[in-house]
Amino acid sequence: MGLREDLERFREIGEERREDLESFIRYGDLSGSQSDKIQIPIKIVDLPEFAYDRLDKGGVGQGGDGTPDVGQPIGQPEPQPGDGDGDEDGEEGDPGEEGGEHGHYEMDPEEFAQELDEELGLDLEPKGKEVIEEVEGDFTDVTRTGPNSTLDFERLFKQGLKRKLATDFDEEFVREAMRIEGTTPESVYEWCREKNILVSLAWIESEWKEIDEDERDRWASFEEMTENVERTTSVQRIRRKGLDEVPFRRDDERYRHPEIEEKKQKNVVVVNIRDVSGSMRETKRELVERTFTPLDWYLQGKYDNAEFVYIAHDADAWEVDREEFFGIRSGGGTRISSAYELAEEILEEYPWSEWNRYVFAAGDSENSSNDTTERVIPLMQEIPANLHAYVETQPGGTAINATHAEEVEDAFEDSGDVVVARVGAAEDVTGAIYDVLQTESNATGGTR
Repeated sequence: MGLREDLERFREIGEERREDLESFIRYGDLSGSQSDKIQIPIKIVDLPEFAYDRLDKGGVGQGGDGTPDVGQPIGQPEPQPGDGDGDEDGEEGDPGEEGGEHGHYEMDPEEFAQELDEELGLDLEPKGKEVIEEVEGDFTDVTRTGPNSTLDFERLFKQGLKRKLATDFDEEFVREAMRIEGTTPESVYEWCREKNILVSLAWIESEWKEIDEDERDRWASFEEMTENVERTTSVQRIRRKGLDEVPFRRDDERYRHPEIEEKKQKNVVVVNIRDVSGSMRETKRELVERTFTPLDWYLQGKYDNAEFVYIAHDADAWEVDREEFFGIRSGGGTRISSAYELAEEILEEYPWSEWNRYVFAAGDSENSSNDTTERVIPLMQEIPANLHAYVETQPGGTAINATHAEEVEDAFEDSGDVVVARVGAAEDVTGAIYDVLQTESNATGGTR
């Protein structure tokens, strides 16, 4: 098999595995997995193989005398009672009831999140919150003090070179000005200032003494001198004579220090809220589990440290563990705000400055009169979170009095960190998960 065929086969295997993943989320037994080990059922495919006849079995003859009967396929035995699709009486048997053979592929949450990203086309980048340590980065910062080993020699040399070029002047050119008839050190100094030649009067007076008297009338004027004497630039002089010295100053010294980088841990707390009132029957409860469980696995795989809170509510709310969360059923009424009141209290233990927060609620959208508009929506606005999500589970369509999801949707239609998803059947689960996580990928980080 060539390389192209190999790549195509690997691609097909990847697609098959993602199909297995999506089928597992929609229809599989989620209870068989643990929080850190996710068991994905996969089909076991028997690869074709060659079977060789043993040489001592003779030829292909099949009749009683070694001669096959007319019409009997070579290599097959004569039909016997009970062979074929019928039973011993010749009646057709019932269709097979056993499923195909399956194995399991074990994923950790990180791999599950990666596979779900590829399957749904997601790209969630978790945000680091809590600073766990400070580490030294590149040597990008500079200070005025430090050990000699960190002295920035390159910067020191550049500063000295700039000063050298700024204060340098053509000494021979100025000496020729001292050979002009009738000049004095003061007149030469004034002329140099007019020409922006950075020379001091003290230097001119010192050099004036070195000029012979018979040379002081070489030029009749400054104009004649400048026309006959070429003035060189600093760069030309350095190229010709080299650089004897660079004027360093202590003020030019800078010491390199590493930039201090804060390493942040990606912490997340996920609050799962579920309506357990009498109207939340088994099918609705199962749809909540099929939606919330993959969301938990996904976020656990994305963050360094993930904690989960489970809140059940009817007219009142209480915290439960995960095992109880999906199985509880109450006969009471429904007041969704009770769950958000409890969530707000619990989240005080998870400061917004240190923790990413997700608040996921699910139910059949039935709520007590005015509770959504008067209490739930204001509470959602008060609780800072990366994302608030409500998952409506209404098999067969929304009931007339089930308005909670619609009211939340209307209240937050312009918000980037609130989403409403609807799940009416198992086929809707992956679409709802996509709606929730895609909203988070596009959100601004829950700065409400």
